[in-house]
Amino acid sequence: MSSSSIGAAASDASVVTIGGTYRKVTPPLPSLLLLSPKFSSANSSITLKVSPNYSNPQATKNQTQRNSPKSRSIVLQDALFTFHRMFNSRPRHQIYALTKVLGSIVKMGEYQTVLSLIQKMQRSGVEVDVYTINMAINCYCLLNRADLGFALLGSIFKRGFVPDEVTFNTLIKGLFSQGKSSEANNLLIKLVRENLIEPDVRTYRTLIKGHCKSGDTLAAIELLSYMRKHNIEADTLCYSMIIDSLCKDRMVGDAMSLFAEMIEKGISPDVVTYTSLIQGLCNFGLWEEVSQLLREMMKQKVSPNLRTFSILVDALCKEGMVREAEGVVEFMIQIGEVPCLVIYTSLMNGYCLQGQMENARKVFDSMVNRGLEPDIICYSILIKGYCKNGRIDEAMHLFKEVPCKGLNYNVVIYNTMLQGLFENGQCAAARELFDEVFSKGLQPNVPIYNVMINGLCQEGLFDEAKELLISMEGCGCDPDAVTYNIIVQGFLKGSWCYEALLLMEKMVERGFSPDASTISILEDILAAKGQDSSLFDMIKNFVPKH
Repeated sequence: MSSSSIGAAASDASVVTIGGTYRKVTPPLPSLLLLSPKFSSANSSITLKVSPNYSNPQATKNQTQRNSPKSRSIVLQDALFTFHRMFNSRPRHQIYALTKVLGSIVKMGEYQTVLSLIQKMQRSGVEVDVYTINMAINCYCLLNRADLGFALLGSIFKRGFVPDEVTFNTLIKGLFSQGKSSEANNLLIKLVRENLIEPDVRTYRTLIKGHCKSGDTLAAIELLSYMRKHNIEADTLCYSMIIDSLCKDRMVGDAMSLFAEMIEKGISPDVVTYTSLIQGLCNFGLWEEVSQLLREMMKQKVSPNLRTFSILVDALCKEGMVREAEGVVEFMIQIGEVPCLVIYTSLMNGYCLQGQMENARKVFDSMVNRGLEPDIICYSILIKGYCKNGRIDEAMHLFKEVPCKGLNYNVVIYNTMLQGLFENGQCAAARELFDEVFSKGLQPNVPIYNVMINGLCQEGLFDEAKELLISMEGCGCDPDAVTYNIIVQGFLKGSWCYEALLLMEKMVERGFSPDASTISILEDILAAKGQDSSLFDMIKNFVPKH
């Protein structure tokens, strides 16, 4: 890809030219999408420059404390105290003031509490308004009880109020949340037919969102077509939701066509629109199209957000373009965006996949120095990288560090460590670690058993592998097709052919089929001379006729 695909930067570093003068102070986009290295040395340092806008470790810690369950409980108690003080005061505060406090409690997710308080208001003779009833309907819908929300709709009519767009939009959203998309559509039809309200763009937006979330992109597109036909102007959000849904369905061509229509109609795409398209294009490795979209995005003065950068970094790392991904992170910091844990994790994983463990560790350390606390996923990625590169001692050291950092082991990190031990010929250590899983109060899952059975078979410990399969079933962890193929292949390679065929019979009885590797081993046995005739006949039952 040529350097012109992104657009040229002006010689003055403080001004960027992308199809014309863009704006001052914003540094040029990194050369990541030009597929040309940003750094002059292949071993360039990955220590990133600190942005003056970067939040310090103490700020990060304070944010975590504010989001803790204890902190949320205190906020809730404060809100309840305010509500009861206002409710019990004489003269009593007006309904809108009480409803405002209730709204803050709804945002905390305390839906049942809000419903109880509204019932208390009604029992005390407080005259609720449409806004309060809409809030109660919303709470019922969020509790997956849209039926009770509809019951309250009758109460609106009974009190002589007129339900508004918010009332019906809330009910439509509630129906979608319970998977009742046809009922949601029927409600819209009824509203239009009976002239109850004139649905506005917000109503259609709610329906489009519901269809997209339920995976029915076609219904969302048909709704957009209906809006066009009836001269209802769709907005940026309507188009963005459908574009995002199309990209998730891997229909990027259709998404780009809809994007072109959006531009033609004079509807300005926002960062969400661009980000959805960038992700769709990244999924197919269409880097030139990504660069063109980024160029257009910057030209329209739409700045990439954290999600945009996260998608770019992750996609580049998976494509093996780690230095380009590093360039994205550098660019983020230069424009004042703070890289999050997800971005650092992607970058670290990219270096691990390339076998550059020193750089992966530097990313890990840089993340810690910036006040971000690595989670169990970060440790799993780094441990896996060390194991894949034969540095098992460093992997084990990191594994033992996990509880010291206040993190709890999970089955994923045990799976990673067990696989690493077997791959590095440390079978005894793997068996010891497997026993430790139970002592930590964890229940091994199918992938862990698969790793153990495969490792034992590779070591020729077929009796132990068979015993583990039996104990696996005894623990209520049912073997899957992968489990059976692993142990059958292990037995066949170890010349335990009769035992392997008995397991294959059991495998087929359970509805699983031998995979291509298993069939290939069986065909090799059939092709070999001097086989026992009865064994030969048994094998033929499992090999498909060509």
